[in-house]
Amino acid sequence: MAITRTILIVCTIASLSLVSSAQTCKNYKFSDQRDFQSCADLPVLEAYLHWNYNSTAETIHIVYRASQTPRGWIAWGINPTGSGMVGTQALVAFQDLKGNMKSYTSQIRSYNPSMKPEPLSFPVSELSAEYSNDEMIISALLGPLSNGTTFNIAWQAGNAVSNDIPQSHPHFGPYVRSSGTLNFLSV
Repeated sequence: MAITRTILIVCTIASLSLVSSAQTCKNYKFSDQRDFQSCADLPVLEAYLHWNYNSTAETIHIVYRASQTPRGWIAWGINPTGSGMVGTQALVAFQDLKGNMKSYTSQIRSYNPSMKPEPLSFPVSELSAEYSNDEMIISALLGPLSNGTTFNIAWQAGNAVSNDIPQSHPHFGPYVRSSGTLNFLSV
């Protein structure tokens, strides 16, 4: 009887962890009741992208979410000139030593970027970040983006921030496969 009960408890715990790890963008509920027309479960780094595309204004309201510890950082961006990391116009977020979330824009010009704040090649407004339920979340309004609706995107995460500058991410596993193409008109 004790063995059966132990097996039942182990199975219950295992099934709960599988359910919690099976999160998708479609079943996510924002605490402030924001609603997004489209979303994508990104293939690596436990990351998700939610967006609304306004065709009249040629703007995209995005929310990028990724699992992260309070000491790490996340970044998401559009690469208007190519594919992959170099050339990406990024939104960056991390938690400072006082526990406040910081967000800013940065251009990724090399495989060893400065990650310092600088303007992007397109307008960004309403930029904010938060940390909730072991996720870092970046929100922003991008555009107008007059060069179409299909873009190369890149996303990344790292484990350390020093002097308010994200430090290099690992160069193995999922960290080297975090880019792709996305059509913002897709639902």
